[in-house]
Amino acid sequence: MVVLPLTTLALALLSSAFGQSDLFGDDKLDKIVPWDSLTGPVNPPHSQWPAGDGLSYSDLKDILSTTPNPDKAKEWSQFYTAGPHLAGQNLSQAVWTRDRWEEFGVKSEVVPYEVYINYPLDHRLALLKDGEVSFEATLEEDVLEEDPTSGLKDRVPTFHGYSASGNVTAQYVYCNFGTYTDFENLVAAGIELKGKIALVRYGSVFRGLKVKRAQELGMVGTIIYSDPGDDGLVTEVNGYKPYPEGPARNPSSVQRGSVQYLSQFPGDPTTPGYASKPGVPRKPANASTPSIPSLPISYAEAIPLLQALNGHGPNASSFPARWHKGGLEHKNVSYNIGPSPPSVTINLMNLQNYTITPIWNTIGIINGSLSDEVIVLGNHRDAWIAGGAGDPNSGSAALNEVIRSFGVALSKGWKPQRTIVFASWDGEEYGLVGSTEWVEDYLPWLKDSAVAYLNVDVGTRGTRFNANAAPLLNQAIYEVTKSIKSPNQTVEGSTVYDLWDKHIGTMGSGSDFTAFQDFAGIPSADFGFGKTGPLDPIYHYHSNYDSYAWMVKYGDPTFQYHVTAAKVWSLLAASLSEKAVVPFNATDYASSLERYLDSVKHMANSSGMSYRDKEEQDVSMFVDLDLAIEYLQRTAHSFDAHAAGLAAQATVAEGKHNPAATNRLFAEIRAVNTQYKMLERAFLFPKGLDGRSWFKHVVFAPGKWTGYAGDTYPGLVEAIQAGDKKALYRWAGIIEGVVWRAAGVIS
Repeated sequence: MVVLPLTTLALALLSSAFGQSDLFGDDKLDKIVPWDSLTGPVNPPHSQWPAGDGLSYSDLKDILSTTPNPDKAKEWSQFYTAGPHLAGQNLSQAVWTRDRWEEFGVKSEVVPYEVYINYPLDHRLALLKDGEVSFEATLEEDVLEEDPTSGLKDRVPTFHGYSASGNVTAQYVYCNFGTYTDFENLVAAGIELKGKIALVRYGSVFRGLKVKRAQELGMVGTIIYSDPGDDGLVTEVNGYKPYPEGPARNPSSVQRGSVQYLSQFPGDPTTPGYASKPGVPRKPANASTPSIPSLPISYAEAIPLLQALNGHGPNASSFPARWHKGGLEHKNVSYNIGPSPPSVTINLMNLQNYTITPIWNTIGIINGSLSDEVIVLGNHRDAWIAGGAGDPNSGSAALNEVIRSFGVALSKGWKPQRTIVFASWDGEEYGLVGSTEWVEDYLPWLKDSAVAYLNVDVGTRGTRFNANAAPLLNQAIYEVTKSIKSPNQTVEGSTVYDLWDKHIGTMGSGSDFTAFQDFAGIPSADFGFGKTGPLDPIYHYHSNYDSYAWMVKYGDPTFQYHVTAAKVWSLLAASLSEKAVVPFNATDYASSLERYLDSVKHMANSSGMSYRDKEEQDVSMFVDLDLAIEYLQRTAHSFDAHAAGLAAQATVAEGKHNPAATNRLFAEIRAVNTQYKMLERAFLFPKGLDGRSWFKHVVFAPGKWTGYAGDTYPGLVEAIQAGDKKALYRWAGIIEGVVWRAAGVIS
């Protein structure tokens, strides 16, 4: 055990108390309000406390476990997927959702914002040989008789959200997945990129970052297609028929999506950091949106483009292993890089209407006995397509069942200990717009009151449970999943927990938890049921074939996984709302910080960048951060033990009327819960990350060049990636101060 010098410890605790540290120069931390100075109730919120108000916790759990119904989930899925519901074009759904929630007994309203987004007007993609058209893409998905929404007259065209208008004709280059490293490989190989169009495949990184890097290298357009080589074993070449006859990808399937630079900041690109309301000042959007046009296409329409590169430039097989050939070699595609010869060009035209338009969040609330302890549950409602049966409306159907279940409890006299807020977000698909604007709008209240945010985006598209969460929530998720029977009863009586790999991932981006976790410092979780293995049916992400017809044939025919998602969601919310002591675990957080730092050290070593002090070769620049994390681990262990003791006392106190003892116990639990509530906030750094200051969390952020996948200690990771040892020192100091502050919050 390392014993800290008293002067270091004293300085650290003073730093925590006053929210500042002189340990790292001008990078001051903002003030964290001490728990004992917060206003709020000092006596138990109702006469039955620590028991539930109106219903016992056991009775509440019984209601939440038995009310969700597959027939109701199917009904909600049918409604949400019956027609187009792009962001800003689904007011009727927002109102319908509000009305259903009101019928369930939850007071609700529609909350609008005015945001800057685009809608498609026209597009074209043509392969030209000697200036003559040799192939004209339809840029359409096939209309399938077996899938009614695929043929709606008002179906959404194939396009990218926040894509730039433009009309370019140029040679083109195959750029693999279009990752930062892929483009570096092309530059190193001497492939001319400037003035060319990038042809890239979906996967590996967020699509907007493919466009961003192509633009930075002087390319004039980007085309993105889905390669069946990334579909595992369920492909045509392996004998599987395409949807709807079989489980393989339909060759005309197109993945729509946003190309906003999601790792710069989410939300309305013209109002970074503040809510998009009428009359607010707006900034140019180009800080987080492309200036070159882009289009998504199917693999069927990528084949002629790839074939025209055969024999031109090096082959993908001559590049590093990540340049593995795709799944179209049987279609006479050799995966040559190009560039295409001067006589072979592409005409790419993309015409978008950019406008400021209302979007509509539907917000419901059940007021609890403690108004300054709030649990938020959210799912987005908007989709790129008429369907969206998996993304997002499997989550929408589950959320309706969650709220209906809580409504049954309300009808039996229940009132939650803590306030519960429900959100049906609009604009998620463009860049988490609805949730981000709402968080920016209500930030002061959320920072004071929010205990946790629970997100379900894709509730069901398979049978395997998966979860990402802030470490504070890990134990609560494990506990809840142990109590819910899995629909997959290959082993009789098995629970969701039993059939799960128990892995809880870190928080990156790509869904509505981002503003809560990375901007407001509210511990968040995102979970649902996804693909199980390589023989599962292909999920047509952001395609017309993510439809009700696909869901009832392949995704969740019985809707039992929709119901199970609803049960996990509602019982986790109930656990956070009703238990006298919030079921957080600070020890898991501290242990995770140590594991994350080990990963950073390994990354530094692998990159050849020493993190040893240049003057004292035997001393790591992370020695002080290691000590801070070790101290936080000891503090967290003691704090969790104290919290567990109070929880045990609360259990014993239920039903026993001793006002003086109950008041004392409530005061102690109130203090612990406030400390738990403020712990995640302690990891915020007001200046934010270098070059992307919207992201305030020093532990979690989306990777700068991944977008979806998260980096842990992003400041350190980016310094290593840039080979910037000065920045590495600076961020080690910043994080050290933040960890001391976190320890101070729970000391």
